Amino acid sequence: MSKREYVQANKEWLEAKSKEEGVKALSRGIYYKVLKEGNQSSEQPNIRSIITAHYTGKTINGKKFDSSRGRAPLACRLCDLINGWIIALQQMHIGDKWELYIPAEMGYGRFSQPGIPGGSTLIFEIELLGIA
Repeated sequence: MSKREYVQANKEWLEAKSKEEGVKALSRGIYYKVLKEGNQSSEQPNIRSIITAHYTGKTINGKKFDSSRGRAPLACRLCDLINGWIIALQQMHIGDKWELYIPAEMGYGRFSQPGIPGGSTLIFEIELLGIA
């Protein structure tokens, strides 16, 4: 598959996913599905918050490229993450677990990362554990 075909396949996958039942839209072409609802009266992170979260990241072919499961959760400042996470996590409450669908432009764009070809739509299962 050529680079152009790969990028197109990722866009088509995201377009189809966006029409599935239970999938909701955020801004900038990001979609999500609620897997578990947390405490809806808890605070939500802002761009400067330090978040703690468990996550697993996959590409559209189901290939896992990273996960915090089985080790310490991720703890970092929200502004240090990819745009797709920044946008989505500001909508989440503590205890929420979402499956997040991030277009390449809100992830790593056309740049490849280990295990992630450039132009990839990213799929993350994210569970927000805490906010500092």
